[in-house]
Amino acid sequence: MYLVDTNIFLEILLAQDKSEVCKTFLSNHIDELAISDFSLHSIGVILFRHKAHDIFSKFIEDMLPHLNLLSLPKNQYHKIIPNQNQYKLDFDDAYQLTVCRHYELRFTTMDQDFKNVKAIDILFI
Repeated sequence: MYLVDTNIFLEILLAQDKSEVCKTFLSNHIDELAISDFSLHSIGVILFRHKAHDIFSKFIEDMLPHLNLLSLPKNQYHKIIPNQNQYKLDFDDAYQLTVCRHYELRFTTMDQDFKNVKAIDILFI
């Protein structure tokens, strides 16, 4: 199973340069995808900021039914800080890493901040 980073979805939703590559990845792994609650909220914040309520609505209608929505259990939050310190990540990246480690998932991202992370299997797009 893959935890898909926020930037993969936003690349598609905002019609950016790598949107076709991201679409292909999602299509090829449609039954193996998860999204963190943090990513879902971040997508909402960004799309609302762009006044793209219709895009958010279409995303949750079309894509969310195919995704496992994961939250970090309360007893795992204390692990965010050591993950942040070890890999010099910001909060959202440390949260994603902690979710991946807890659920034993592969991570898919375009974020080069993960290039030195060895604790999980990462697929860069």
